Formats: sequence, C-alpha cells, structure tokens
Amino acid sequence: MSDRRSLVWLGLTPEPEQELPTAVAALRARADGRPPSPLVAAERQRVERLVLRGTQRGWLRYLREVTDLVVEAAGSRTADPGAAVLAGEVVLDHHRMLIGLPGAGYERTAVQRRELEGALVRLRSREPLGHSELGSTL
Repeated sequence: MSDRRSLVWLGLTPEPEQELPTAVAALRARADGRPPSPLVAAERQRVERLVLRGTQRGWLRYLREVTDLVVEAAGSRTADPGAAVLAGEVVLDHHRMLIGLPGAGYERTAVQRRELEGALVRLRSREPLGHSELGSTL
C-alpha cells in the first residue's frame, strides 16, 4: 500500500460494511438459489477485504454491483423487496455523502444515484415489511 493512497473514503459511514452483507446475500440468493448463510459470510469477507486492503475505486465498483442487484430486484417479482430497499438506501446514502469528499466520487456515482432513486420508488410500492423489520427476517 502506498503512503500516498487516500483513505478519506473510509471515514464516510459504517452502515455499508455493517448492513450490506446480509442484504446483498439475500439478493444474491434469489439469483443462484443457495442458502444465505454462506453468502453472508462471503459478502462479509469481501467487504472486509475491500475496507482493509482496497481502494475507493474498488469500493465504488462493489457498490455498483450492489446497485445493479437493487435495480434488478426492482424489476423482479421474486426478489426480496425488503433486502433490496435496505441495500438501495444504504448505497444511496453513501453516494450522497460523497459530495463532501475530495475527488470525483460524487460525479462518478450520479447515474447510480438516479438508478437507485427510481428502483427505490418501485420497491417501496410493493414492500411487504418496513426495512426496520428486515434485520429480524434475514
């Protein structure tokens, strides 16, 4: 790791690393049919690796994947809308906070913010549980 590597992005908020692994695992489980437990562990490891050894660019690539899962879930009748809403809100909040950091992260995520906003409108219109109840259901 270079001494010149910027770490300012790590101070944004802990919610993505705390909340995304379970929600993303639930969304991925719909796609491949595997039970969420191994997926949750894999997502936690991936996020930990990105946070401890990654770069902002790598982190934003991961959040792009999460955005794609949320957008896909918004167009699906079988995806878990609660997990998708939680993941979408976490990533959208993260991307909005990028405006306060140096660099082009905020501009780079403009398309994702629009995609997430649209997906969240669709998901909320059919969400059976409030996302605050999601933690007890996953």
